[in-house]
Amino acid sequence: MKYKIDASGKILGRIASEIAIILRGKNDPKFMPNFASKNCVEVINAKYIKVSGNKAESKTYYRYSGYPGGIKKKTFANLQDQDSRKALRKAIFGMLPVNKLRSKIKKYIIITNSNR
Repeated sequence: MKYKIDASGKILGRIASEIAIILRGKNDPKFMPNFASKNCVEVINAKYIKVSGNKAESKTYYRYSGYPGGIKKKTFANLQDQDSRKALRKAIFGMLPVNKLRSKIKKYIIITNSNR
């Protein structure tokens, strides 16, 4: 089943948890935790996602290359300016279970920045 969600003006964590529930298939009456559901979620207007408080400047995302001194960090505002899909994708992946189904579930997310 295909779902279409408009993310404009919504809070990052709330929409990410809603998408994670749909992707796992927990909204279906036939939910089985050991099978990946075939629910596809298309998110539009990802660049208009909001965060509450001063998280735009204080929330940081870290990336580590594995080399000494190779840690890089970005704030939410910088990540939104560069690629607004990354913050939402990272929030959704953090709410998915860390097992073999995670890589199968990740394929069913489509995030776009504009309304087609």
